[in-house]
Amino acid sequence: MSVTYDTLILAFGDSLTEGYGLARSQSFAGQLETLLQARHPHASVINAGLSGDTTSSAVARLPRVLSQLTARPDLVIVELGANDLLRGIALETTRANLDTILTELKRCGLPVLLAQMDAPRFLGAFGQNCTAIYAELAKRHGTGLAPFLPPGLLGNPALTLRDRVHPNAAGTTLIAKGFLPAVEAALAAAPAQAA
Repeated sequence: MSVTYDTLILAFGDSLTEGYGLARSQSFAGQLETLLQARHPHASVINAGLSGDTTSSAVARLPRVLSQLTARPDLVIVELGANDLLRGIALETTRANLDTILTELKRCGLPVLLAQMDAPRFLGAFGQNCTAIYAELAKRHGTGLAPFLPPGLLGNPALTLRDRVHPNAAGTTLIAKGFLPAVEAALAAAPAQAA
């Protein structure tokens, strides 16, 4: 017996999407699904997050992720770039990879909400340039854009695991609640974006 979802979202990202160190229900995808079900009882969020994913590895695995879908998503959330920043990958590489991902999703006619990774202020001009990539690409591809990590989450022991980077369940709840309005706006705009 097949299940029909009235809202289907693909969350494609790294450990921040997957829920590193958390139960599946506590992950960003899991918590977003729970929040969406308050208004869309049959909503489903596919967790296609992979810990350690860079934009380069995400480009390589995107075709496999898309080929395994059994239904067409109403929206794809792309949350990537944090590991590129942590590993010091050239911004040009990050930009090119995100551009490739957005181009492929657009070719497939899938509406996208791009999660903006705001670099820490102490990174100065480099961090500002990193953050600017997201606005530039969202404008070029006509996708939705929203900040992903709430201010004050990173390094906060009440909201992160012992590494002070990955959110704990409370931190992930904060992310999902903060990101929900952008998701609902993107779902409302999705038919026009797909066209």
